[in-house]
Amino acid sequence: MANIYISLAGLFLLGLAAHYIGLRTRLPRVTLLILTGVAIGPSGMDWFAGYREQLFPAVSDIALVMLGFLIGGSLTRDLFQQQGRQIFWLSLGIALVTFLVVCGGLLAMGQGLVIALSLGAIATATDPAATTDVLLEEHADRSAFGKLLLGIVALDDAWGLLIFSLALVVVIGSTASNGDSVLLSGLWEIAGAVLLGVMIGLPMAFLTGRIRRGEPLLIEALGLVFLCAGLAMRWEVSHLLAAIVMGATVANLAQHHKRPFHAIEGIQWPFLLLFFILAGASLQLDSLLAGGLLGAAYIVLRIIGKISGGLGIGLLIGTTARTGLHSGSALLPQAGVAIAMALNASQNLDERGQMILTIALASTVVFELLGPLATRWALRRECRPPPARPDEQRGHHQDQREPTA
Repeated sequence: MANIYISLAGLFLLGLAAHYIGLRTRLPRVTLLILTGVAIGPSGMDWFAGYREQLFPAVSDIALVMLGFLIGGSLTRDLFQQQGRQIFWLSLGIALVTFLVVCGGLLAMGQGLVIALSLGAIATATDPAATTDVLLEEHADRSAFGKLLLGIVALDDAWGLLIFSLALVVVIGSTASNGDSVLLSGLWEIAGAVLLGVMIGLPMAFLTGRIRRGEPLLIEALGLVFLCAGLAMRWEVSHLLAAIVMGATVANLAQHHKRPFHAIEGIQWPFLLLFFILAGASLQLDSLLAGGLLGAAYIVLRIIGKISGGLGIGLLIGTTARTGLHSGSALLPQAGVAIAMALNASQNLDERGQMILTIALASTVVFELLGPLATRWALRRECRPPPARPDEQRGHHQDQREPTA
């Protein structure tokens, strides 16, 4: 236990150093924290080797549940009345276009249907933790684009899980006889998560506002968030999606719904800090070389799919091309959900499943390091007022030259 406490202290202090470096550079703190993890991981100095495997699963699960709860808290009726149509179609459209671009591109390269369908489905997943943290770091979570992006992130992985489940059924159906069980498992992961989120969210919405602020409210929020994480693991459903549904239920039914979210906001960052460092420490840079040409093609095709999907769907639903382009660019980070999909594929397929897992691991290194940079670029471009047109600039200069009365 002494070594575990010392390891935790070292991780927190390293995270603090990375945070201060982020304040003095143009790199997002997510990227810096992941780079810190890479430096102390097996690809670097290989510190805390005996404790990474113990700490990472517990820290990552509870950090993602807290994050999901806060994301769900942003999905209020007011948001859906204002931007619900954009959120629904952009999240679904970007996921589908990404799947089609990656799958079609790999088929055109001569890859088999199993590889193309599996990687196309995995490409739809994003990393809500990295995207949301860049939003908070840029203080853009309350802007119109920030709220739109939070809504897309909340629905994005649900679409990804559904597409992956259907794709895996097709893949397994061509090689084995257990396609129906895989489909039912995938559907249960989504439907069970929704059911669990509502089951915990309803009593939480009732309790919230009837309990004294401060420590009792924090204990209530923490207790129910941990309960959501534990039951999601027991039921084998998506704990992230369950937490999002729980947060959305509380936000839309509780009279004083902001109180538990403020309580969780105050303690979630230490968990996220550990999550990002340990995520970086689990990245294997050697997998980049193992990915080879197929891995490089997957990375390029996924980038094209996300950006073209945001641009195309944005134009179709009447959103500006600028907002659509930036929506797709902001969704490039990819991590845990994609790895979970790849692990599922590797367990249900033959040696091609191991190749799929290798590609997913290799691409995660790239998207976790460069994805937050793309998210920050999109936020700064979208939240910055567009440049004035030439005729507006001429009119402005003429107004300045007119004599004052």
